[in-house]
Amino acid sequence: MKTLKRLCCGLAVAALSATAAAADSYPSQPITLVNPYAAGGPADVLGRALARELEKQLGKPVIVENKAGGGAAIGANYVARAKPDGYTLLLGTSAAHVVTPLMQRTPYDGIKDFAFVSIVANQPNMLVARPTLNAGSVADLVALARKEPGKINYASAGPGSSPHLGAELFRQRAGVDIVHIPYSGAAPAINDLVGGQVDIAVLNLAASLQFIRSGRLKALAYANDKRSPLLPDVPTLAESGVVGAESASWYSLAAPKGTPPEVLQRLNEAVSRVNADVEYGKLMQAQGVDLWNMSPQQATAFVEKDQAAMRKLVESAGLMKK
Repeated sequence: MKTLKRLCCGLAVAALSATAAAADSYPSQPITLVNPYAAGGPADVLGRALARELEKQLGKPVIVENKAGGGAAIGANYVARAKPDGYTLLLGTSAAHVVTPLMQRTPYDGIKDFAFVSIVANQPNMLVARPTLNAGSVADLVALARKEPGKINYASAGPGSSPHLGAELFRQRAGVDIVHIPYSGAAPAINDLVGGQVDIAVLNLAASLQFIRSGRLKALAYANDKRSPLLPDVPTLAESGVVGAESASWYSLAAPKGTPPEVLQRLNEAVSRVNADVEYGKLMQAQGVDLWNMSPQQATAFVEKDQAAMRKLVESAGLMKK
């Protein structure tokens, strides 16, 4: 019996030693960063820029793989089922970790199946309108929507997407009856908005900025608590009379559950150094991206808080899974 106990203790110590040794040598091979969205979108731009900078900090290649579909569930599930060694990471969002698991049955738990490294960035949304819409401000839009209930429509990148939930939050806070027109992604939604087929949208600033600057979209309000330095003349929604309708796309860096804490800390420190880089900061600022630094514990608490807030919004929009 004593021999068995010694053997078990020896195996446990050996396992711990092996884990510690692996963490000490991390990374010793290329890292895969999974983007659960299609190439070319805001998440892809951010993910590839982050990957390039992480390579410099970690000394190993960081390869971006796009695994789009299922409201970000395909990519998220791939990472959740990966080996918890720090070599497969997820560029996560509220959709991947919170909204999609609330709206449909997913083969993973958006929080419990992940070990969060940090919340790395946040991209606030902008309320925009087609240029020909007879509304030059939020007040004009609200008045028009109340005058003709159900006539104004809004485009989104699909049910449960940030543009959808951002517009739904605006609809509730403004007390207007506007109609949801879902698209398969942000690109076709913007194309039809610019073309005049739909009226308004609550879009990621990075996705809408070039169209605003070229005059192909009208910026009505910024869905943040302060104005964007990129468009300082555009008021916030609160300044425009619609309080509590702030919305954004946040991005996390997450690993599979069970990843050694030492590996998570090493990645967290690398992210902090990346975010402190002046040139990287300028690149992100030009896209309307706010860089965030959080500890793994703070990141987990942030996602849990977002889950509570999104649960209320998803329920009120009638989108909760049955």
